[in-house]
Amino acid sequence: MELLLMAFSWWLVGFTGAMMPGPVTTLVVTETAKRGFIAGPLITIGHVLLELAMVVALYFGLGDLLKENLVAGAIGVLGGVFLLWMGFDIVRSAWLGKVSLNTHQDQKPVFSQASIKSNRENIENGILRKSSTHPIVAGVLTSVANPYWILWWATVGAASLISFRAFGIPGVIAFYIGHTMADWVWNNFVAFIVATGRRMMTDRVYRGILVVCGAFLIVLSFYFVSSGVGFLRG
Repeated sequence: MELLLMAFSWWLVGFTGAMMPGPVTTLVVTETAKRGFIAGPLITIGHVLLELAMVVALYFGLGDLLKENLVAGAIGVLGGVFLLWMGFDIVRSAWLGKVSLNTHQDQKPVFSQASIKSNRENIENGILRKSSTHPIVAGVLTSVANPYWILWWATVGAASLISFRAFGIPGVIAFYIGHTMADWVWNNFVAFIVATGRRMMTDRVYRGILVVCGAFLIVLSFYFVSSGVGFLRG
């Protein structure tokens, strides 16, 4: 019973990180607008797989290494550069009209047989439309590109894991499930909201959303880079 209560409380704590606007939430919004609801679960799979690797690594003592200024600084700078590239590419593609939901003036998506076949082939081959990155891989990359995701795990995550380790392997499993359930609930909720409004979304609205999301990543990238430089100087 004590372990279940701890896992439930940790699930609630997980929402404080999952619900914060960040690269993963932005990715869920943009990819769901293109692909539909399935993008949410696929991105979440990539995210929670990376978190599984982090839990295992922390269990074996990685937390101390991640607290080093040199490591934290390198993560901040490299992660910020990746987010800058990602944000710029999203804004540029939307601004130049290179992305589209294939809508007519009645704002209803219209797909030809050829486009349906092409889209099916792309999905089967694990290729994102307008992108060469599969949603699961994108979920991993956007998570690891966020230096504060890593720093959060090196501090809050590592400290919380200590109390769960007292229950042995079952405790570590409860720790992981309790935390990732917050990601599953939040990301799929966001995907559902975006997907249900997809039929009412024109190309203009869609591109506007992309510009806002891309701009957010650009601002976030400068913050990460400056913070990373601060760690390196420290």
